[in-house]
Amino acid sequence: MNLIEGRRVVAENELQANGITGYHVTKFYREQIIKSGYYDQLKYIVEPSSQELENRGSLDTSGEHDNTVMPGLQHKYPPTGLLLVTDRCVSYCRFCFRKRLFGKDSDEIVHDFAQVAGYIGDHPEMTNVLLSGGDPFVLSTAKLDKILDYLLPISHLETIRFGTKTLAYEPKRFEDPALPALFQRIHKAGKTAVIVTHFDHIGEISVDAERNIRLLRAQEVQFLNQSVLLAKVNDDPKILAATFAKCHQMGVRPYYLFQSRPVKGASHFQLPLRRGIEVARGINQRLSGNEKTFKYIMSHYTGKIEILDLGADDRLYMRYHQNKTPEKIGRIFSRPHLEGACWLDDLPEA
Repeated sequence: MNLIEGRRVVAENELQANGITGYHVTKFYREQIIKSGYYDQLKYIVEPSSQELENRGSLDTSGEHDNTVMPGLQHKYPPTGLLLVTDRCVSYCRFCFRKRLFGKDSDEIVHDFAQVAGYIGDHPEMTNVLLSGGDPFVLSTAKLDKILDYLLPISHLETIRFGTKTLAYEPKRFEDPALPALFQRIHKAGKTAVIVTHFDHIGEISVDAERNIRLLRAQEVQFLNQSVLLAKVNDDPKILAATFAKCHQMGVRPYYLFQSRPVKGASHFQLPLRRGIEVARGINQRLSGNEKTFKYIMSHYTGKIEILDLGADDRLYMRYHQNKTPEKIGRIFSRPHLEGACWLDDLPEA
């Protein structure tokens, strides 16, 4: 393998044991990160590293298997359905928390949309669905239209979200002349179309991406952005503040800053929670009031946990932004802080 640290011979069973995906990146993104001036940071997003072969972790850090109600449909939080519509992406992120899907035909993606629509129809508490994967924009617009055939008739669905990093990796995908009609279908059905972009660094935001975002906003598509806090890539409040400010300027609301997960083969991207809090605080110090829309989140097995602060009592204060049990949502809780801790499970429950 060609690794960031140099060439290395790696046995096939070693790759499988560590959950290592192959190198796969678009020509557009490779050229974008080189000309951005941030190549030394952004290369870690897509180029394999020897560290992937040397760290701990899990291939299901958020309990996705336990929350799967049928192939390709997860129902962890009452109002939200998560649909895995593909096991492919246009490029592979080295920190991906679903790397278990790639390199084979996964049995975790949706194969029967009629069955999925039946489940959603029987659960009126589910008001929104997120099409994810993989990346839904790997699929043709015609295929996405067929998926909408099943979703749009469900009266209690209010929002259709699409989670994608394709706007960073291959923004020309969004110049498909058939796409505006797809989003108009959603609007005419009385529902909201939302694209959740994935820009981790201002160096990923290309002229092409900005142009296509502005064109789609004119089609009444709403935009949110989520980023992952990544060691060596964006663990700098100046960089992330600039990224979020640029998103805000384009009409993309900064949404989540995720604590990197303890993924097998990717846990070297994790930052200690103390450092993460310092970065989040530094971002807020650099943004205007209307730009401060992100939450620093740990997407844990038990729910989405907002990381608030480290108290003078050396306890880490958090609250559940989402939880399977509605009564827990919004409640503040704390745990004793340990230096070097990167995840809730690293902290004692006392």
